[in-house]
Formats: sequence, structure tokens, C-alpha cells
Amino acid sequence: MGVDEFSDSEDTFTAFSPDYGRNGGQNSREVWGIRFMFNWRMARYRLEYLIFRILVCIVRSLPVRESVALAKGLAFVIHYCLPRKLTRYRVAADNLRTALGEELSEKEIEQTIYRMWIHLFRMVVEIIQLPRKLHRGNIFDVMDFDYPPELITALCSGRPVILLSGHYGNWEIAVSVFGLFGFPMGVVARELDNPFLNQWFEKFRQLTGHRAMAKKGGYDDMIATIERRGHLALLGDQDAGKRGLFVDFFGKPASTFKSIALLALEYRAYICVGYARRLPDQFERNQWVKFELGCEQLIDSTQCVSKDPVGEITQQFTTALENAVRKSPEQYFWVHRRWKSEPRVRVKKQRQTESIPEKKAA
Repeated sequence: MGVDEFSDSEDTFTAFSPDYGRNGGQNSREVWGIRFMFNWRMARYRLEYLIFRILVCIVRSLPVRESVALAKGLAFVIHYCLPRKLTRYRVAADNLRTALGEELSEKEIEQTIYRMWIHLFRMVVEIIQLPRKLHRGNIFDVMDFDYPPELITALCSGRPVILLSGHYGNWEIAVSVFGLFGFPMGVVARELDNPFLNQWFEKFRQLTGHRAMAKKGGYDDMIATIERRGHLALLGDQDAGKRGLFVDFFGKPASTFKSIALLALEYRAYICVGYARRLPDQFERNQWVKFELGCEQLIDSTQCVSKDPVGEITQQFTTALENAVRKSPEQYFWVHRRWKSEPRVRVKKQRQTESIPEKKAA
């Protein structure tokens, strides 16, 4: 007897029970409601995946220039045709004013957001094209490298390295390059809601020798990897909520995960703040896109002598990420709410300071 058959028979027996009129019918409706929602969700996931696979086929069949034109066309639709509430324009504009308000005019902010959408669609196109366009034979034609010699020493030192980046540039390509050079990593990322898309991206990361680790529920895998002196790759620019550690990001306190610094300190790991930003197109000279793969800062956790090492290291990698973003602000994902959480104000101290002048007046 199948699962669906068993469920049907159970509902049938419930209908003959004395309590069916009181609560049995309601329970049955709830069961069928859950089934309907589940089936509808899976149907939507399959439709999304079908559309994505069609896009993959189209992109893989297009020459490079035409694929760039496709990305620009999709960005134009998102930015100029859809309602700005739907595209979170206000969130992106507020973030840009917070970070670069004194440097950008309102027109420049609007253009930066438009170019951000172009970058995001180009990034998707590049991820689809990457298995055919990037390999060991042409890696120096695609990449310009900007890193300190100490990075190679760190990767070969036998100590774990945490490759830390943000929603900036093409972070997937940055990780892939390390795999091509023979440095496999555990890639920590949030699982996508769509299981079919999530499986596609997991296989994509495995092509260059990496292993996907779920951000939620994958802590044991992370610890096991770093205990074996393996390397981890993750993004460190998400809002960490009210319990996060607040450090300055573009001059404003931003809640940041302190677990990165704690891992580095406990396991004597290096932190490499890296990025892969797209350089200006030169299709006459290059067969594909050109990137700069850089290490903005290499942090050795064993060299931290601060009284607050967690705060010091967290501020160091956050500042390094800020410096990287300033090189190409249009390649940063401004639509996520980086400054969503605000530091807690100590009410007791405020009350004490307010009571002092009252006592003096008395």
C-alpha cells in the first residue's frame, strides 16, 4: 500500500468516527490543504527550474557579446519596467546613501543601481558559461592576480585558511579558481529554497573539487573540515541580527557574525579577504570576460595581540571588504539590508545620566 493510499484510507475511516462532525472534517481539510500547498510549491519549483534550464541552454548557445547584451536587456527590464517596490530600489538607494552618500549624487546612485543589475545578470551568465570558458589552460588569460606572496605560503602551511568574501564581484568564480589550482574548499552557503536549483549549484561547485556545506545545519561539517586543516569559503557581509558583533562598515555600525573570528582564533586559521571583480570589457583582445582576483588582506589570527581579539579580527576583515567594494561599487549587492539591525542602547546608563542634572538642580 502506497503512502497516498494509506492517507486516503485514513481519511475515510475518520469520516465514520463519532467526532467527525466536530473536528474530523476540519482535520481532513487541513491535511488536504497541506497536500495542496506542497504540490503547488513543488510545481512552482519545477517550473522555475525549467525556465532556468531554458536560460542555460540559450546562454550556452550565444556568443560572448550577445550574452552580455542579454544580461543588459534583462537588467533594463528589472530597473526601468518593474515597480521599484518590487525591485527593492529604495533599500539599495538608502544603502548607497549610507555608504557613499557624500561621494555620489542622486543621479549617480540611480545609475549605480542600474549597473548593479547588469552586473548580477552578467554574473549568472558567467556562472553558466564558466565550465566551458575557464580551465587551467587559459586561467592567466582570464584572470589578473593581485595577492601578497604570503597567501601561497598560508595555503601550503598546513594551517586552515578561511577564504572570506562578500556579495561582491563574481564570488563563485573566485572560489572556482582556487579549485583549479588544487586547493579544494568547503563552500558554505545558504541552501536555496528551490531544491532543483540548489542541486544544480551544488554540482557546479563540485566541478572544481569543492564540497557544498549548508549554512544552516552544516556547522559540524565546517568544524570537521577545519579540524582536518582544510579550507573554508564563505561570505561574511550578511546582517547577523541583534546578537551579532557591531563593527563599522562604511562608517556605520553593522551587525557581523563573530563566529568567523572565533573559528580563526580557535583553530589558528588564516583569513583571506578575497574578491573577483570584473574588469572593463576588451572583447577584441580577450575571448571571454576579464577578472581581477585579489586578496585585499591576509589576516593571521595567531598575530592578534588585542585585548578583544574577536572584535579586532572582525573589524579587520569588514574594513578589508569595504576597501574592496570601493574599487567597483556597482558590483556589490546593495539590495540586501546590511544595516538592518541596530546596536542596543544601554537604557540604564541613559537613565543615570538623566538623573544627575536633576539631582544637581535639587
